[in-house]
Amino acid sequence: MTHAPMPPHDTLFSVADQTVFVVGASRGIGRAIAAGFASRSARVVIAGRDESTITATATELSVGARHEVEGVVCDTAERARVIEVVDDLVERHGGIDTLVQVAGVNRRKPTLEITAEDYETVVGINLDGAFTMAQAVGRHMVRRGSGNQIHVTSLNAIRPLLNVVPYAMSKAGLERMVQALALEWGPHGVRVNGIAPGFILTDLTEKLWSDPNMQSWGRTNTPQGRLGRPEDMVGAAIFLASQASAFMTGQSVVVDGGFTAGWSWPIPPG
Repeated sequence: MTHAPMPPHDTLFSVADQTVFVVGASRGIGRAIAAGFASRSARVVIAGRDESTITATATELSVGARHEVEGVVCDTAERARVIEVVDDLVERHGGIDTLVQVAGVNRRKPTLEITAEDYETVVGINLDGAFTMAQAVGRHMVRRGSGNQIHVTSLNAIRPLLNVVPYAMSKAGLERMVQALALEWGPHGVRVNGIAPGFILTDLTEKLWSDPNMQSWGRTNTPQGRLGRPEDMVGAAIFLASQASAFMTGQSVVVDGGFTAGWSWPIPPG
């Protein structure tokens, strides 16, 4: 039996010259991941719903990058637009090596106050939109016989928090989608994995974490003693897109500072 040689150590984690499509990259985790790939010589295309924001972000991320970052307008709720954007990228770039699907939204309310619009928005973006994008990109990856997909899930898929039922449902569904696609597309050379962030301080969560009690609770229950930053997700994304994870698919990498490892006692030992 012969074994394929491992890549040399200096290329094991390389994503240089990959075409990487980051969806939901206007801010927060998506922007940080896009910046991480751009700074490591990947050809990065970012997508968002607001043209002025995504254009400005692409311009900013292009500074110092080996390849100019491209911005495209795309709402994952619009199936025809998703297919149009993906087909165009494949035609112009010769394929998409890695998809990073970050787009997501939350409505934090007690379940009895959730409206039909709340539910449809959260599930529509977090799960339906993610499936639409995964399918559109996956069709080309399967045809080519290679590719990586990385879907950002949530610790709520593992241990749901209070008053986020539609969000927890959608993210749990996303994790099962990751596993099911890995099973289906693995024989075609396509890997599908997830990243489950912990408590991450972004502009979208700033209001929540500005409460001193929430800050204290989050830090106390995170063994590393701090809230996460969007940049903390970059390493996992690079790992999952590189040859370092070549034999890894259908998994969700939890990046939460240890929150899901267990609970802290409220009293000292003794």
